[in-house]
Amino acid sequence: MTTPDLAPGRPAATRYPFRVLRLLLAAAVLGLAFPALAQEAIVPGIGLENISAAAKAAAEEPTSTGDRALFLATDLVAPAKPVANAPAADATKPDSGVQTLLKRALALLGTPYRWGGTATNGFDCSGLVGYVFKTALGIELPRVSRDMANTGQRIDRSSLTAGDIVFFKVHGKRVDHVGIYVGNGQFLHAPSTGKDVMVSRLDQGYWSGKFMEARRVAGL
Repeated sequence: MTTPDLAPGRPAATRYPFRVLRLLLAAAVLGLAFPALAQEAIVPGIGLENISAAAKAAAEEPTSTGDRALFLATDLVAPAKPVANAPAADATKPDSGVQTLLKRALALLGTPYRWGGTATNGFDCSGLVGYVFKTALGIELPRVSRDMANTGQRIDRSSLTAGDIVFFKVHGKRVDHVGIYVGNGQFLHAPSTGKDVMVSRLDQGYWSGKFMEARRVAGL
């Protein structure tokens, strides 16, 4: 759906601390799922040892001008303990291609949503997924989410692994939203106008009920 970008919201001075906090919390949870990424950097002065270098870099980029209210309360990812009996399929694949994909995706946390956007000044949902796959792995995907849903191998929800593409039906009965599964029951996406690229829960809450299917691109 075509939606205009929102007018400037909060002053930068008030948006920045909130945005950084959200990025740090999201990265902390991702660090539990991906120890290899988490060990690469620690943000000075923050008592969270699992903050990724990618999230740190994203937090230091200029704040967008739109209103950055939360999409839903469940989208603010709080630090969580590792699940002792998590299925093996939910772990990060050892293949370096997946690690490259995740690093590129996480580096974009906090980028503003922009309808029709396909670059780092703003993404829509399919623009974000296409950009990550193209710049990280050189894989060209269809431009819109509905066409992406015909790409690759269809995967059962119970067999999701990091790097899989997840699809949702938000406004109707067909695919109209897409993101990248990052493991630990979470996915990265560009939600809607007025929101930033973020990590949301797939295993519970709003997005769990909107999930439609998942695809795995050849080579991952």
